[in-house]
Amino acid sequence: MSHGARRTLILLLPEWKRCLASEALDSGVLAAWCSRGQRLDGLDPGNDGILASCFEWSGESLPVAALRRQAELGDAGDSNWLCADPAHVRADMATARMLACGAMGLSDSERERIARDLGSLFGDAGFEFDAPGNERWYVRALRESELPRCGSPDEVMGDDLKLHLPSGTAGRLWRRLFNDAQILLHNHKVNAERAARGAISINSLWFWGGGFLPNRVRAHVQQLVSDRLEVRALAERAGVAWKPLLAESLAAALESATADAVVALDLVELRDRELECRWLQPVQDCLRTQQVDLLELRFASGERYRVNRWQRMKFWKPIQRLGS
Repeated sequence: MSHGARRTLILLLPEWKRCLASEALDSGVLAAWCSRGQRLDGLDPGNDGILASCFEWSGESLPVAALRRQAELGDAGDSNWLCADPAHVRADMATARMLACGAMGLSDSERERIARDLGSLFGDAGFEFDAPGNERWYVRALRESELPRCGSPDEVMGDDLKLHLPSGTAGRLWRRLFNDAQILLHNHKVNAERAARGAISINSLWFWGGGFLPNRVRAHVQQLVSDRLEVRALAERAGVAWKPLLAESLAAALESATADAVVALDLVELRDRELECRWLQPVQDCLRTQQVDLLELRFASGERYRVNRWQRMKFWKPIQRLGS
């Protein structure tokens, strides 16, 4: 490695509160890095904020639906897309909270039956509904349609949904479609069959990530390791290397990186011991063996820390739990 060059690894991490809730993360290597590293100015919170620290794209909010559709099926084109992912919502007397979104063990047959009826509902409203897979569903709107701006499922999970539903005149249409879809799904035979066998019901949709494919994407990193389809599509449009989130991908990315490269490892959707043992401990080893000179932690809630090899060795500095 040339003198003065520093290989940097950026970790894109879940929200701070989710790390706090995990015993493995609250007292593990992540807590040690935050205790011994340098606190930096924060990022804008949310999915857009953490990805905007690695990319620049034309347009305002990140068009996850179009990017995901392009990576998954290659047919995003110039259409106006919106994620309408299957979800499970639990309501009580005062609130309704999303408890699951995306992967809920839906079979192909169940998906097809639900999609047929949702297709009619959205078709009557002037939109095209499409459920090409069991976890990721879409609405295609007219180019001039104003789409709702809602947080990602990860940002919304567990919160009162009233805080995240679209507002304003345009939001009224999408709130109506949200409610109509819930009524349809609540009464659907698929959910009655799932309830009979103890499976979680698909009783809602979540609208998010709307917009068009960006015309221009610029990356601030040289390589990305991620399983998220929108990240893959951003990397491809920016012309930077992308690898799937496999154990060997980190080693391969670092091995092929130049001495001054910036590599980003996307761990936003991982949790608990999988995150700590499978990824954070190996990253600690990379610091120890000097494969990485500088480590930057970027949390989806906006917090940011920097750790170098020498800070990792500040054994006299006590490790504080993340919640301290």
